[in-house]
Amino acid sequence: MTSVRTTRLLPRAYRPLLAHSGFKRLLPALAASDLGDGMSVVAVAWLAIEIAPPGRSGLLLGAALAAYGLPGALGALLFGRWLRRLPPARLLAADSRIRAVLLGCVPLAWATGVLHPVLYVVLLAGSSVLHAWGNAGRYSLVAQMLPAQQRLAANALLSSSVSASIVIGPALAGFLAMVVSPAWLIGLDALSFAVLAVLVGRVRDADAEAEAEAAEPEGVPRTGADRPSAGLQLLRKQPELLGVLALTWFFNFLYGPAEVALPLHVTDVLHAGAGLLGLYWALFGAGAVLGGLAVGALRRFPLWPVTLGIVAGWGLALVPFGLGASAPVTLACFTLGGLIYGPFTALSYTLFQERTPAAWLTTVLAARSAALLTAGPVGTALGGPLMALMGPRGVLAASGIATVALAAVGAAVRIGSTRRPASRPEPGGGSGPANGSGPCGAAARP
Repeated sequence: MTSVRTTRLLPRAYRPLLAHSGFKRLLPALAASDLGDGMSVVAVAWLAIEIAPPGRSGLLLGAALAAYGLPGALGALLFGRWLRRLPPARLLAADSRIRAVLLGCVPLAWATGVLHPVLYVVLLAGSSVLHAWGNAGRYSLVAQMLPAQQRLAANALLSSSVSASIVIGPALAGFLAMVVSPAWLIGLDALSFAVLAVLVGRVRDADAEAEAEAAEPEGVPRTGADRPSAGLQLLRKQPELLGVLALTWFFNFLYGPAEVALPLHVTDVLHAGAGLLGLYWALFGAGAVLGGLAVGALRRFPLWPVTLGIVAGWGLALVPFGLGASAPVTLACFTLGGLIYGPFTALSYTLFQERTPAAWLTTVLAARSAALLTAGPVGTALGGPLMALMGPRGVLAASGIATVALAAVGAAVRIGSTRRPASRPEPGGGSGPANGSGPCGAAARP
């Protein structure tokens, strides 16, 4: 009775998800692994500093952080020949097992005194090599388990879990690191993936055969499916998906300089400490959680205007930084920016789920992840030289203005494409979100 009463308190769009036995079992395990990754953001860096040779902490810190994320892009390109045809549950389980084993080796090596910096970087790199495929498996599994009308709400829950982990994970890691070594926090992350691997292994891929026999998209023959570029080849055949990917890439890219500038804005302009910086990110994360959950409760709305409005809204939230606004004002803007940004990931993934043939969904999502993994680092690298030229206020304002301009360009391209008289029919012959209306069963960041 209590469960029924609790369910009735939820927005109607979320109720069927809690009634779905498979999704209800997986969601806590996925949330736990997200929290583990959120803790590892702090733990990986902290442990690198602890084990680095004298004078080499910066070098090892950069190598460890890069190893924890970037090999996923390489894995997405190299392993398509073997992984493209696997069911989503097996992909997610394979990634979870690898992360559980290799991350679990970190605290064991630390406890036995053999955690050399090179070994540390190798273990981190190995743990992330299938992460793009695992992420693709996560969202492909949702598309496989749930009917189309429930996917937006499910994606909203998954993306909100990631946003919440950005808020809770680092704070929890900072607290626990006062009691135990950061190596054990990485071990907790490994344990969360071990639990996820066990639960995913129990998920029955009822549609696996149907996916394997599904028709290949027009213009992309089965003989090309094993090439690393197969996912990108399909995206070229679907201009709408390619447009979403390009928009998301530049969105992430333009965010990179702002990520570099914000800490220096806090210290050099506001003359404050790490506490204020943490408050900025906590409020952003809280706003993103609320925004993500809110969009999951919606039923019908115009996809492209909403997506482009999110991009423009985030850009406008950064502009007050460049105008010299006070800390309370910019804190409010950053919170509003998180609230505006929150729905973006769920919208993006749901659009990909709707527009991609089932047999190709994991390949396309892995290609998407591989492409987006390059955007943030490139933008962050650009932030350093821009800081020297413009200062933190100038970089934040320029990032915001450029993001608004990106939304304007996207709107112009979208309007131009919808006015073409000879536009090709949408995959599946539908007239939903692609036309700017209909059910949006139509992504730290996009």
